[in-house]
Amino acid sequence: MIQTVAFQEFRTGLAFLRGGDAHKALPHLQFALTEDPENPYYVSYMGLAIAATEHKWDEAENMCMSAIRMSRRQGQLYLNLSEVYVAADRKKAATEILARGLRYAPHDDRLKDKIASLSLRRRPFLPFLSRTNSLNRNLGKLRHQAMQAFASF
Repeated sequence: MIQTVAFQEFRTGLAFLRGGDAHKALPHLQFALTEDPENPYYVSYMGLAIAATEHKWDEAENMCMSAIRMSRRQGQLYLNLSEVYVAADRKKAATEILARGLRYAPHDDRLKDKIASLSLRRRPFLPFLSRTNSLNRNLGKLRHQAMQAFASF
């Protein structure tokens, strides 16, 4: 019975959050989290709401990371943390966490779409050659693979 009430409060808070009113969402999400502190979604969305309302970036990041540790294979948790990073003006960190999320949820198209929307094109590897030059393309692919490998550490 209590979990049902917590879930209803969570859904209400989520509706406010998605509607752009994080201040109204906060008490509902707080109630759900208090009732079920082991639910990774409640933890993650509470972190997202804290980031949106109070701009406590470290606390929001810690909550979202904690949720990811609870359930690594849930793409939404990586999306929530990436939203916290974007709100904190940390687009590179957002892209890196989404790439990490793809390791655990490789078929989640939402992660791929969000990475694509955040990604900025890097300069050509050899700026004196055109972007379409085969040497630039191949070196760029190697750079991309190396950066993905280092992001996993």
